[in-house]
Amino acid sequence: MKINSIRRGFVDTPDGQIHYATAGRGKSVLLLHQTPRSWNEYRYVLPVLAEKYRAIAMDTVGFGDSYTLETEGAIEEYAKGVVAFLAAMSIPRAHVVGHHTGGVIAVEVAAVHPELVDKLVLSSTPYVDAEDREGRKTRPPIDHVEEAEDGSHLSELWRKRMAFYPTGRPDLFRNLVIDALKAGGSMEEGHRAVGRYRMEDKVSLIKAPTLVMAGSEDPFSFPRMKPLAERIKGSKTALIHGGMVPMVEQMPEEFARTVMSFLGGG
Repeated sequence: MKINSIRRGFVDTPDGQIHYATAGRGKSVLLLHQTPRSWNEYRYVLPVLAEKYRAIAMDTVGFGDSYTLETEGAIEEYAKGVVAFLAAMSIPRAHVVGHHTGGVIAVEVAAVHPELVDKLVLSSTPYVDAEDREGRKTRPPIDHVEEAEDGSHLSELWRKRMAFYPTGRPDLFRNLVIDALKAGGSMEEGHRAVGRYRMEDKVSLIKAPTLVMAGSEDPFSFPRMKPLAERIKGSKTALIHGGMVPMVEQMPEEFARTVMSFLGGG
């Protein structure tokens, strides 16, 4: 995969600069990452999508190199950043792809701003309703660790994620830790925002043709794939066997081809 074809930049929005990476030409496909990652989650996906599209992966506001939020993280605030990014990039309409937290942000964008979204891909996206929110109250924090002088918090972060990552891929953990450290005190904020979001109020508003996809080994999203798809009129589903939480990086070629198959030629 020719990752050296990727170009990076910043764009000014009313609230600050948003960082992004892009490759290819044609119809725009906007990629939204999971918490606490950055555009780098899609580094191997971008060149594949670039065969047919202008693929763009942005850093969600508050993460990566995008501007820092002055308020508590919220899905609505993250979506506001997406809308501002599209406007600043002079993109009137795009296909939108979101993974985990990025998928929840994509739901908000598609529901509130249907004029901006052609087709929607929700990858490993949890369906957040009253039942899910209640369950999250007793679930231990996913990425929150207390900073320690001896650096042991890095090992703790690694350990917390181990069960959800494939063996023999320390590179995936390394990429996670780099992005988590950059997010600093906000590394858990995206997860908290998802837990507060009333997705059940928004999914019925989605008008864009939608693909709900999940990895078979993702315990957070796979059980919620069918409930989510059932609540989006006319949506399709796709299962990627063996896919885990870092499916985008774990299986980038299969992920990208599944997305491209759904998007078709336009």
